[in-house]
Amino acid sequence: MLDQPTEVHGDGHAPELAEAEDLLEVNNIEVIYNHVILVLKGVSLKVPKGGITALLGGNGAGKTTTLKAISNLLHSERGEVTKGSIQYRGEGVANLSPSDLVDRGVIQVMEGRHCFEHLTVEENLLTGAYTRKDGRGAVDADLDMVYEYFPRLKERRRSQAGYTSGGEQQMCAIGRALMSRPETILLDEPSMGLAPQLVEQIFGIVKRLNEEQGVTFLLAEQNTNVALRFAHYGYILESGRVVMDGPARDLRENPDVKEFYLGMSDEGRKSFRDVRSYRRRKRWLS
Repeated sequence: MLDQPTEVHGDGHAPELAEAEDLLEVNNIEVIYNHVILVLKGVSLKVPKGGITALLGGNGAGKTTTLKAISNLLHSERGEVTKGSIQYRGEGVANLSPSDLVDRGVIQVMEGRHCFEHLTVEENLLTGAYTRKDGRGAVDADLDMVYEYFPRLKERRRSQAGYTSGGEQQMCAIGRALMSRPETILLDEPSMGLAPQLVEQIFGIVKRLNEEQGVTFLLAEQNTNVALRFAHYGYILESGRVVMDGPARDLRENPDVKEFYLGMSDEGRKSFRDVRSYRRRKRWLS
């Protein structure tokens, strides 16, 4: 895996990422479902090598659709990218299958975990190594690595996955992705349905994998507060558009983000579309 700086800030926040090449570039894409429903409307973003990039927004903002567009999983849901382009390491991915992308080091961890319920935890993890051709010794070494990051999975390795907790299934899904030796993981809603303590644990492991194993992450997340504490850079989506982006530290301190997404307003959470101030609206949506 890749080497990665291990700078740690005293406030527990992720350091800002130094200049790095962009592994993934999404350029002004539009996505339509069933030939009529426009879901993404000109989304552009970049994911630098060795970074954690957060894709933020409420339910229905377009986060999952963006990840599925990148990993070419839209066709199974009658969706398609109708405009724009997606490149990984400078190569267009439009004609690549999801398995081709896995071979190139890009894998998605789906929302809702999607473990094979009838298999044991360890059997689930080993399915992630199905396409590898580097021998059982290398696979076993990576299995030990996964157990090092997720000791709870080692304790439950003989348990049927369908009988494990939601947190354990999320760990299993991430561990299974790691078994493919990915360069980039697309992680969809890792906090969904988990208790706050488990969310912190999952994000802490993501941070360790990024710093120690050099795995690049693009994570879609509704929990803006926790995501911006662990990410280097963030994009905020609303109604299929990017309405704001910037270094995570800057977004955390932005008064508009605080008001609308971090719960620091007496009036409660709003939508960007509810903004009455012309200046603010022009700044976000122009």
